[in-house]
Amino acid sequence: MKTKAAVVYEPGARIEIEELELDKPREGEVLIRYTHAGLCHSDVHVAHGDLEARLPMVLGHEGAGIIEEVGPGVTRVKVGDHVVCSFIPNCGNCRYCANGQQSICDMGATILEGYLPGERFPITGPRGHYGAMCMLGTFSQYGVIHQNSAVKVDDDLPLDKAVLVGCGVPTGWGAAVNTAEVKAGQTVMVVGVGGIGINAVQGAAMAGAKNVIAIDPLPNKREKAMELGATHAFASTDEAMETLTNLTRGQMADSAILTPGLMTSEIVAGGFHAVGKGGVVVLTGLNKVMEETIKLPGTIMTLYRKQLRGSLFGDCNPTTDIPKILGLYQSGDIKLDEIITKTYTLDEVNEGYDALLNGENVRGVVIHEHS
Repeated sequence: MKTKAAVVYEPGARIEIEELELDKPREGEVLIRYTHAGLCHSDVHVAHGDLEARLPMVLGHEGAGIIEEVGPGVTRVKVGDHVVCSFIPNCGNCRYCANGQQSICDMGATILEGYLPGERFPITGPRGHYGAMCMLGTFSQYGVIHQNSAVKVDDDLPLDKAVLVGCGVPTGWGAAVNTAEVKAGQTVMVVGVGGIGINAVQGAAMAGAKNVIAIDPLPNKREKAMELGATHAFASTDEAMETLTNLTRGQMADSAILTPGLMTSEIVAGGFHAVGKGGVVVLTGLNKVMEETIKLPGTIMTLYRKQLRGSLFGDCNPTTDIPKILGLYQSGDIKLDEIITKTYTLDEVNEGYDALLNGENVRGVVIHEHS
């Protein structure tokens, strides 16, 4: 069948809308009709060449939709199921899945190659085989994905909101709840209030943090943070230091969750100096894979017992945490509607990313049109 998709051909080039061919699902695979896709910064990292991916690639790794067809051996979902896609698949039986660490499932090894197990490319077009971002390629009307990437959700959940729970919400929320292990009464700093950071704010507030200090240079982002659980908001870490010191009587933050668009050594250092003794610094934002973004005084780290932790997918287990977070949305404990700034058609995907890079959007969502 044919599908219209947003493709990146060269690093730094504009995203192009193409009509591509899609094969039928094979063993363990499913055909999904994508209804919605989230505009997440990681796709920009691929388009800009920060993350080196095999190109051409259909972008999009935050997606939701309906299963249209299943291949042989599929047991996780059936035709007609509403699903949210998990940007890291979970096989359920590698060492990490078995250990309750699905976010580092071995199947995630090829998310930047973009093929399904067995070096299989279901998408073809004028440039041969096309990869799919995170084995999903949600900026396409249809996709053939592995069943390990699909998580069934309740039929009555609005997919235009549920789509965010495929990446941005668990990544931010989990960075606070799981990685930083925020506890009642603590002081938490969140640096960068985009689609990830806003959910770190929500997660820290839900976990019972007494002070949630949001850092972002843009007034609209600070305002949104205050709306969704932050107690204070500043344009920079430097500006926050006096308040942070006074609030904690000099003990500083218990954790700093770093969710900028592009991680730098300055941001890491700012987070490191904002946490006090026994403090945890959580690295969630990305940069080029081999870019050295950590340059810190190790002796202070030792003497103050500070910790640096990498967090992927908020250290969540998608098969249980996607339904759990959606349950929290249904009960009103996590806000999703409020973090969607604007919706776009697939043809407007470049416009959506321009708005993201200009800081206009907390989260943009593509609504797929099907004739």
